[in-house]
Amino acid sequence: MIKRFVVIVALLGIVLTANAQEGTSSPYSFYGIGLTKFRGTAEQRGMAGLGAYSDSIHINLQNPASFAKLRLTAYSVGASHQSLSLEDANASESASHTTFDYLALGFPAGRLGFGLSVYPSTTVGYNIKPDNGESLSSSDQFTGRGGLNKVALSTAYKVTDNFNIGVDFQYNFGNIQNKSIRFQDDIQFGTREINRSDFLGFSFKVGAIYDTKLTENLDLTATATYMPSTTINVENFRELATVIVGNSGQELVADRQDIELEDSDFKNPSEISLGLGIGKANKWYAGLEYVNSQKSNFNNRSFNNEDVIFDDASKFKVGGFYIPKYNDLTSYLNRIVYRLGARYEETGLNLRGEDINEFGISFGVGIPAGRLFTNANLSFEYGQRGTTDAGLIKESFYNIIIGLSLNDKWFEKTKFN
Repeated sequence: MIKRFVVIVALLGIVLTANAQEGTSSPYSFYGIGLTKFRGTAEQRGMAGLGAYSDSIHINLQNPASFAKLRLTAYSVGASHQSLSLEDANASESASHTTFDYLALGFPAGRLGFGLSVYPSTTVGYNIKPDNGESLSSSDQFTGRGGLNKVALSTAYKVTDNFNIGVDFQYNFGNIQNKSIRFQDDIQFGTREINRSDFLGFSFKVGAIYDTKLTENLDLTATATYMPSTTINVENFRELATVIVGNSGQELVADRQDIELEDSDFKNPSEISLGLGIGKANKWYAGLEYVNSQKSNFNNRSFNNEDVIFDDASKFKVGGFYIPKYNDLTSYLNRIVYRLGARYEETGLNLRGEDINEFGISFGVGIPAGRLFTNANLSFEYGQRGTTDAGLIKESFYNIIIGLSLNDKWFEKTKFN
């Protein structure tokens, strides 16, 4: 057991040192602290991100109360690949990237359950040359990268056989770097400004799960989570430089100056979710979930832009799964889990009077891959974000998500004959 724990800690350390990965190429990550990354597993992504379902062998990263339902030690890891197409009224481009999504460990201890996880929570990655109506003799370019990450320690308690509660203690860290370069015709040198913000702070999330039987073969599940607004410390840095850009795009610095900036605070918006689902154990499940985030209180981190308004954000998710026969010893296909879902999201971002909304449809499969319910999970998602109205950009994306869920037994009592 100790060796296994050391391996998990080592993997977490590797992930933490790789936290600077770029997880998007979306120009909408220019605003605020970037695009919100989905917090959940490949199994949940196959059901459009539905977090209302929990069982005894899979980790549910969206509701900390789910760790009290585990009956085996569970390991979970996942990554995804996205192909992104961007278009406006005049042109289109494409991009792709592969990212780490999560690494998690959960284990039961009687009526208690515990979890440890690490995952990216926001992502920034853009390269923009805006049409700002200025003279053709000048040009601007904006680039950004980075994002926030979380390490979460989860604790859950089974109050009764039907009711679980839990809490996530989250450590938020990461950095976001924004760079702008401005050139004017007939002037050899350009002006470069780099703004970097380092984020450090704590937050927490509480959750509850209630299960009951409607009939002998029909189960009802109700879930709720709440994350209050918290303040995260931000250390700010700025650099101004005079630069020349070479033929291959390299930036040659002629003069550099560091500007002292005061540290600031970032107010993380509060969030609440409510879920409801029905199903037959080890056979099928269908559920829906609503998530609201108070982004109207969101303070933009770096930019003062009159065209930007932050409203409250909402998500609507519906999904489920079907298993032909989970214990079929003669047909492998009958033991595969088939998942399906759809979602719609009002992101809370309003640009030039246009709401930036998002929708997605997804499906996935869970493939038995070993003893003690170990399985590989493969999910696919197609979605769209934004609009071409008001000179904005519409994004279409395809996601391929791969996850591995493993189970083991810890704390076994040794018996002697």
